[in-house]
Amino acid sequence: MRRILYAAVNQCLRGMVTGCDNILDNEYKKTLETDLPQQAWRFRSVLDIMVSDRVLFKILLKYHQMNQLTDDQVLAATAASLSALTQSGTQEASEEKGISKIFPPEEILKTIHHYKTGLLFQCPWAVPLTIENYEKESVSYLLHALYQIGIGCQIMDDMVDISNDLKKYRHNYVISLIYHDSEDKEKNRLQDLMASNAKPHKKIVLLSDFPQAHLHAVQAARKFLESGLKALYSQPHRFLVEPSISYISNRIGANRFMSGIDK
Repeated sequence: MRRILYAAVNQCLRGMVTGCDNILDNEYKKTLETDLPQQAWRFRSVLDIMVSDRVLFKILLKYHQMNQLTDDQVLAATAASLSALTQSGTQEASEEKGISKIFPPEEILKTIHHYKTGLLFQCPWAVPLTIENYEKESVSYLLHALYQIGIGCQIMDDMVDISNDLKKYRHNYVISLIYHDSEDKEKNRLQDLMASNAKPHKKIVLLSDFPQAHLHAVQAARKFLESGLKALYSQPHRFLVEPSISYISNRIGANRFMSGIDK
């Protein structure tokens, strides 16, 4: 019964996250089926957020009426669901006006992606931790595994978004690798692209033009994903780690970047 509850709650959280992400990134990844025109993507995103929030409360109310949740648990769960998403949203919002400095790769992971995706991937446990009778420490290994998977996913997302993030002056792990850790040839090419970024006809940035940074990004993404997935799967099921990485990278659209690269 509780597993059904938490699966439904997490779908609502996903709807809210996707809706907010769409608005911040000026795009539309469909969450709900509506008859609204495709051009009305901003309102569709707002609607996704509102509907997800209403459905979340209705689900919690239903379980309260079934005497599965107390008043205090419902209120705590609604507060936890908001808190779980706020830190990631705050980080995304801080980049809306662009950034003035390219942080080193490790700083990107620790101060940007930590909030943007690492903590966000832990949100499936936000509501269960307010309802169930166990301490956070008892599931800390699961939270850490989800955190690592989140960082791995964000690195892959940065591969996909390298051109867009460069144009919009946003934090990006791959851009940071090129700027701080790559050989002079790759760094010089990046600086040329940054210089041309202010011109009307902006150049398209191809990850294949930066093979060293590409390799390091793939290795970093795989390291986080493998570590997180191995912690989630029991020993007999660890053969699923590679298929899981392939599935996740395909959903993100990074499979073309992850394949054909030395591990």
